[in-house]
Amino acid sequence: MSSAGLPPSVPPAWPQGAPPPGYPPAPPDPGAGLEKRQRLHPLSPLLHGAKSLVVIVAALSWQTLNRVGPTHFAMIVAALAVGVVIFSVVGWWSTGYQVIGRELRITDGLIWRRNRAIPLDRLQAVELRRPLLAQLTGLAELRLEVVGGSKTEAPLAYLTVREAAALRERLLALSGRTQSGSAIGTDPAAGAVAAPPAEAPLYRVHNRDLLISQLLTPQAFFLPIGVAWVITQFVMQHSWSFIGIASTVTAMAGVLLQPIRRVLGDWDFRLSRDHDRRLVLHYGLTETRNQVVPPNRVQTVRVIWPFLWRRARWLNLRLDIAGYSGPEAGDDKTSDRLMPVGDIQTARALVAEVLPGVDLATLATSPPPLRARWLHPIGLRFYGAGLTPDVFVTRQGRVTRELSLVPYARMQSVRVVQGPLQRRLGLATVYADTAGGRSGVAHDRDLAEAWAIAEQLAIRARAARARRP
Repeated sequence: MSSAGLPPSVPPAWPQGAPPPGYPPAPPDPGAGLEKRQRLHPLSPLLHGAKSLVVIVAALSWQTLNRVGPTHFAMIVAALAVGVVIFSVVGWWSTGYQVIGRELRITDGLIWRRNRAIPLDRLQAVELRRPLLAQLTGLAELRLEVVGGSKTEAPLAYLTVREAAALRERLLALSGRTQSGSAIGTDPAAGAVAAPPAEAPLYRVHNRDLLISQLLTPQAFFLPIGVAWVITQFVMQHSWSFIGIASTVTAMAGVLLQPIRRVLGDWDFRLSRDHDRRLVLHYGLTETRNQVVPPNRVQTVRVIWPFLWRRARWLNLRLDIAGYSGPEAGDDKTSDRLMPVGDIQTARALVAEVLPGVDLATLATSPPPLRARWLHPIGLRFYGAGLTPDVFVTRQGRVTRELSLVPYARMQSVRVVQGPLQRRLGLATVYADTAGGRSGVAHDRDLAEAWAIAEQLAIRARAARARRP
């Protein structure tokens, strides 16, 4: 066999399929080994269309019905329904997702195509939600929260519950948020999806206590007084106009909206631990939510004693969580539930689960100096701060009392702030900022003490981060 024409350094033969020595390798096949693009559930257009149609019909109002008549109104609604469903089907056809390496890629849009690549190492949480329509059809929605995101990054609506749970476990495993590193259902071609291991229950709310606690709120407490006052005015004036009655009903609905939302949102609240020691929260009635919280995402634990709950010796616990976007549609996403209502013994156990080594009953704080009374003439004794081995503790509030626990390892920065009156009094306020958007605040400390607290916080934060795995 002749080797004429070949470079002297190249042997006349090489393994089949391999590039000759000295030549660049062949470019990889772009389609080799890539996961096939997945579509959302076929019922997704109907659910999206139903929500849009309800909004449109509500916008038409009773005035449109009276003007065009029931027959023409029904025809208008039917035409709008067909248009909304067609638009939703087109959107569903152009939407898909696939996991490539350590990225989740989502494509959507027809006229304006949008391709998003979400690095999974920036993923903080994947929440499984089931609105009322999704519950009726056996579907679920996944919401992804990414570090630095201004809103929920990629809501995948809708998938079957089984597919959504498997995809969530897979994304969390690829992002490194699980200790075991194993993903459940990582092979999209596999027909069966392994069920996750059983969770260890930690706490479950008593719905009776939840209802009573929301009756013990200022809105519910003063509502009968307001209704009695309105009725008295109507009786004295002998006037029961439609506008007056409608205004009263609207005001009552507005007052009761917040307690009702809390009852519906916290209904059947359950807290447990999964196989990777993550917190798993289940709650909701009209919209069920299943949320996984890795312990290293908890930035602050807040203990809150509402005024009307103290007779029953109740309190609630909330978490400030990193990675969550700002409030959306009135939903406070920067802070989430840990215990909607319960007693101090339950709270101690749950705080110890979230912050190992921290005992809620042994946390000591010291008040500001007496000259701070010029700034807080009534409630000075309700302010305080303390440095414990594991957390920075601050307290405040006269009517609604609040205790904040900030782990040193979660602190992002420390600030010492002085206002004009504080400068005259020789006082300063210390802020311990976290990625959860809320700070631990030591109000109105002596200036020298404030600088000493800030120095200790910086030292302990560095040491805690060095110990963190």
